[in-house]
Parts: sequence; C-alpha cells; structure tokens
Amino acid sequence: MAERLTIPVLPLRDVVLFPGVTAPIGAGRPMTIKSIEAALASPEKLVFAVAQRENIEGVSPEGLYQVGTIAKITQLQRGMSGMQLLLHGDRRAMTMHVTEENGHLVAVVRPLDDMPPVSASDASFIALHKELRARSAELGQKSGLPEEVVQQVLNGIDEPGRFSDLVAGYLDLDTAQRQELLETLAVDDRLRRVLVHVQRQIAVLDAQEDIKSQVQEELGDRQREVYLREQLKTIRRELGDEDDAGEMDELEQRLAKLELPDEARKEVNRELGRLRRAGRESMESQVIRTYLEHVAELPWNTRTEERLDMVEAAKILDEDHYALGDVKDRVLEFLAVRAMRTQKDKDAAASEAAAVAGDPAASDPVAEGRKHSPILLFVGPPGVGKTSVAKSIARAMGRKYVRISLGGARDEADIRGHRRTYVGAMPGRIVMGMKQAGTKNPVFLLDEVDKLGVSFQGDPAAALLEVLDPAQNDSFTDHYLGIPFDLSEVLFIATSNLLQNIPGPLLDRMEIVEFSGYIEVEKVAIAEKYLVPRQLEENGLTAEQISYTGPALLELVQRYTREAGVRQLEREVGKVARKVARRIAAGEVAKVDVTPPLVRELLGRPKLHPEEKSGSDQVGVATGMYYTPMGGDIMFVEATTMRGKGELVLTGQLGDVMKESARAAWTYARSHAEALHIKDEMFDRDVHIHVPAGAIPKDGPSAGITMSIALVSALSGREIRHDIAMTGEVTLRGRVLPIGGVKEKLLGALRAGITKIIIPKQNESDLDDLPAEARKRLEIHPVEELGEVLALALRDARYSEGKLLFGDENPRDVVALSTQFRH
Repeated sequence: MAERLTIPVLPLRDVVLFPGVTAPIGAGRPMTIKSIEAALASPEKLVFAVAQRENIEGVSPEGLYQVGTIAKITQLQRGMSGMQLLLHGDRRAMTMHVTEENGHLVAVVRPLDDMPPVSASDASFIALHKELRARSAELGQKSGLPEEVVQQVLNGIDEPGRFSDLVAGYLDLDTAQRQELLETLAVDDRLRRVLVHVQRQIAVLDAQEDIKSQVQEELGDRQREVYLREQLKTIRRELGDEDDAGEMDELEQRLAKLELPDEARKEVNRELGRLRRAGRESMESQVIRTYLEHVAELPWNTRTEERLDMVEAAKILDEDHYALGDVKDRVLEFLAVRAMRTQKDKDAAASEAAAVAGDPAASDPVAEGRKHSPILLFVGPPGVGKTSVAKSIARAMGRKYVRISLGGARDEADIRGHRRTYVGAMPGRIVMGMKQAGTKNPVFLLDEVDKLGVSFQGDPAAALLEVLDPAQNDSFTDHYLGIPFDLSEVLFIATSNLLQNIPGPLLDRMEIVEFSGYIEVEKVAIAEKYLVPRQLEENGLTAEQISYTGPALLELVQRYTREAGVRQLEREVGKVARKVARRIAAGEVAKVDVTPPLVRELLGRPKLHPEEKSGSDQVGVATGMYYTPMGGDIMFVEATTMRGKGELVLTGQLGDVMKESARAAWTYARSHAEALHIKDEMFDRDVHIHVPAGAIPKDGPSAGITMSIALVSALSGREIRHDIAMTGEVTLRGRVLPIGGVKEKLLGALRAGITKIIIPKQNESDLDDLPAEARKRLEIHPVEELGEVLALALRDARYSEGKLLFGDENPRDVVALSTQFRH
C-alpha cells in the first residue's frame, strides 16, 4: 500500500504550487497561520499546499481541490499583518481525508508519482521535450530575462517531468488551468499541454510588440506635427498675419471690463502675461486659461436691485407658508431694519453729496447699507420649512437664491477650494455658488451646517468662520483664486437640526431663529392648503375626482405620521392619492371622498398608537408629559412597593438626570413621611419605579413631580387621578422648577384626551404660545410647591396653610410640608 502522510493543510488563493518550484506565499488568515505554526512544530516542516476552488475568505474541505503539493517551509518572516514564507514544492499528493484539528485543517494525503512515457527513447517524445525547451527559452527572452539566466535555469533540469513543472510554475495562467496541469500525471501529456500554453503566451507577447511599434510610430508622427505647427506659428508671426489670438483677445477684453481690486488686477495681469508666453499646446496654458475664465465669470460688480416692500414681503411669506408666526415676524423685522438702514444711508449720502460736490464717497449712496448683513441660522427639526423660508426671503427681497448642501462635507477645500498646484484644482463651493448666482448680493443658503464632518483634510467648519464673519468676509480668499473676493453684501442663511453639533465660534457669528414643530391643527391646514393640491397634480387627479375630509387628514396626522414637519404626511397623502387613482383608472369609481375608514382601508392598520389617558384612578400610576423634536405626548410613571431592604429600583432605560429626579423624590418622601401620611415601616420595603416603553432612552428633569406623585401614592396607598397630567422639575425641598417644551407637551396631553394640566408657576408665560382653541379646552394649574401637586393629583386631597390634608382632617392636627425636614 502506498505511503500516507498526515500533515497540516495550507489553503492557497489564486496560487498553485508545482513540485520543484519555490514560491513566496503571504499568510494572514487565522486558520492558515495555525496550519503554518503546526508545520513548524514538526521536524520536517511539511505542509500540504492545495488551491481553493474559489477566492473566498472562509476555508472548508469541500472548497479545496483534491490534488495538491507536499511542500517544505524553507524561510519564514513574521509581520504585523501576518506571515511571509517561502515554500518549496516537493511532490504531488492526493487528499484522502481532511479534518479540522486545533483550529486548522489536517489532511491525510497519498503521494502521486509521475507516469513515464511508454518509451523514453521514442522520437516523438524526445522531439516534444526539445520543442518545449526551445519555446521556453524563447518565452524567457521575450519576457525580458537575460539569455544567460534563461539557459542556466533550463540546463539545470534534465528530467522531462520536473522540467514541465518548472515551466508551468512560471506561466501566466489562471488557477483552474494551473490545477489542470498539476493533476496531469502522464509526463508526455503534461509536456504537450505546457507547450500549448507557452506557444499562446509567445503569441500574446508578439501581438503586444506589434501594438507597441504602432503606438511608437503614431507618437513620432504627433511629435513631428507639433514641431511643424510651431514652425508654422513662427512663420505666421514673421508675416504678421497671426489670427490665433482671437480667443485670447476676447478673454482680455472680458477681464479688462471688470472693476477688480488692485491686488486682483495685479494677479490677473501677471497670469495674462504667463498665458501669452506659454505655448498654446502646453498643459500650463490650459490651467492658466481655466483660472482666468473663472475670474472673468465671477460677479465682481454685478448686483441685483433690492425690493424692500414690507407689505409685499408679508404677502409672499403668507402665501408660501402656513403658521410659523414667530419666524415670519423675525424675518419681517430683519427686512424692516434693512429697509430703514438703506434709506438712512441714502439720505446721508445725498446730504454729503450736496455739501461736497464730486465727493467719491457719494458715488455709491447705499454702499454702507449693503455692508455687514446679519447671518441668520434657522434651527428646527426636519420638514418644518427652513429651506423654503430662505427661498421666500430671496423672493421677497428680489434677490437671486443660491443653495449649497454642507451635509457630509469633510474637506476644508469644499469651502476654500484647492490650490492651483494640484491637478484638476477647482474653486470652493462658496465661490462656485457666487459664480452660479451671477450677482454680488444673492441670498446664500448653507444647508445642513450641523452635518459638517472633520477629517485629516481639515475642518470645513473652521473654514466657514471667515465666510460668516461680517468683519472679515469682505476679503474672503479662496485657495484657488488666490485673490480677495467681497462677500459682505451676501445674505447668508444657514440651516441646522441641532445646535449642539455646531462649534461655538461658528455659532457665535449667527443669529438664531428657532423653528418649532407644527401642531396637529396646523398640519391639517397645511395639508389642505399645500400638500393635497400638490399631490393631486403629481398623481394626475383633479379636485372633482378626489376630496380629503378634515377628519381623514387628522387620521393621517395622528395614526400614520409622527414628525415635527410635514414630509411624511405629504408621502401618506400621496399614497392615498395613488391608490384612489388606481381605482379611478380601473373604472371602479368616478369620485372618492377620503374619510377615516377609507384611509384605514387604503393604508392598512395604523402605524402609530399614541398614548391615551388611563381609564381609572390607580395607586402608584401617574401621568406625565414629554417632548421630542417630533412633538409632545403623555407617558405613565409606575411605582410599587415590595418586601426588601428599603432600596430604590429604577427601570425603563432612564438617563442620569431622570434617575437623580427619582432619588430626589425618594428623599423628599422619606423626609416628609409624617406630613405625607406615610407609615415608617413602608421605608423598610423596596420601591420599584418604572417608565414604560423600555426600548426608548429617556432623560430630563421634567418628570420630577410625576415620579414624586407616583412614589408618594405607592407608599401611602392613595389613588392618583387619571384625568390629570403634570410636568415639572422637583427639588429636595419640594419646590417645582420650570421646564421646556410646554407648548408641545400640553398639545400632546390634549391629543391624549387630558384637559387638566399641572405646570410650574414660572412656565405660565409659555401659555401665550398655545393656540387660542387649545387654550380654551385646557384647565391649567400653575404650582410652586409639591404639596400643591399632591393636592391636585391625589383623590380626596387638598392643600391648605402649607399642609396636605385628606378628607375632613383638621389643619391643626397635620404637620406642615414646608417646615418638616429630617436630617
């Protein structure tokens, strides 16, 4: 029986190792490295080098060819990314069995011997052997190897089988072809196959040589053409009839008409001189021409005449946007100040011109009025109209509008451009935006300024500091231009979703205008006025074919969208329109009135299930309110007691601030136990506070009084009213402090069916932001102390003279909350 060996498997990707051939191999996969380590541990240092059927990362016995080469590791070098080793193929072998041991593959292999020809002295076999030697020598020389090296390698091996393996090891073949040669055991058959591949590669090299010769001839013709053209140019210059400068003259005329600053004019003249001296065909002339064309196309002195009609501006803002009263007021204030300042500068310039005739300062009466425009920053959640308001401002002022998106920009060159030393350099997006506007005073929108990134190529936010600083941007220098460009007359408007993502120095240069989310009534009105007509137009419908009822739009707002803006609402309106269009096109109906039942039929079950008020009073369950950029809603805080050691357990993925509020409520309850009618033994029990929707992170101080009420209710056993919601921060002394998002929270509670609300006394001024309709439906209770909250939230409780009373209790028999505090 033939000899069998058990050795580690070294899987190879896109490599086939032949017997007698030494090849370098790189190893980085963990399984491969373990196989090498196992081989190094043996005295022979043998591995079974076998190719993978596919070039994939994973290795399995089924993914390996059956025939490989028993090889010896002759050299090894370890590196950070793996190993580099030198393998010397010894002999062919066939896999009998492959298993995985200690994290690497181990194979039982049987060596394979060459099958010699029937007669080694046969004339055809000898001729085949000699032909392969001759063609191999020819291939080596055509590949660029020295003749003496080729002869030395060929003369070193006489045995035909070994010689065919050596040649096959250096042929440029794919893995399947090399594996086929490795599996060919008959020497004469292997010689014949290797010879075919050698002949093919010789033919390829000959074809490459022919192509190279043709290219050389074409290049020679091109160089000759360039030389002749230069001679022709010289002849024309001598004759005085050169007419190639037409484009050059046109460019010079365009540049001469520009009123450039002295520094810019000097640079332009220098580049024009270089362009005249450079050859037309040279690469440098193309770079210079592109630079000068950029300079010529910039609006150095072109301005758009402003239209500052306040009545017309207010009309445009109302046409384009519903609600956003505070934002519109701020925009109109900005336009009014600009109009007054411009008029004042005109009057002052006119007076000065009358007093000093010919004074150059009076040549541009509104120059100072244009300077130092404020930079506005619109901040708010997505879809509330920040970008469209900027477009409306441009329309109201009669200015050109330019928008660039900065979301994802990570390179300073996006703002300042690339220096001209780089191939393919371009101006930055600010200069390109000005070129696009074609005027010196456009409305320039920097969209998504909070999405700027930072990389090794620089910080774009830092580059914006100069752009957005009114004291510096009158001489903004783009890296590509290399000359100052005046941006002081540009009205920059930036938009952002989150303030905290904007660097402090950049934020300091902008005036913040906050956009809050729309309430449900506003969303329904926006849908009726803007979204429905737009979606009817996009879906080929008319108002006679489909009509949306108010309740249907409210159903879409409450049950199918949850956002501060109206983008998703418009998508849902469009989805309903498409489904109705399909029915009308199929002839099923002629007209459709969209109602809430039809919405559920067309769109399926509701995607959202907003919280609704509890159906009954419960012990330890209080109703709070929260606010996100998508709007406000109610939440329930649950508290219960259990046997334990007097510990406080908090769950519901609460943030640090909420946890601190819970601990403050726990301390307040323990220190005011007698006044709160809590028995001392209750503090020997564990208290568990949980806020449902545990998958959603929650944080903030505004749940302080809600946690306190739930905790006191659980400890005292008294029920909490289910028809009242509350919000406010609580202190250890029981003071109720103000919080944010009052408008959104109250509207969320109203949507959930709760009309009685407890808010901090200091938040009373925020009630002015509520719509009048919502204000009428709500019963607001401003409070300053936790005792007032307890009296309102707990059944049969009242608050008198700083004391919490239940039923018919006499105030003289109860400890006051305001004075009782245990150290």
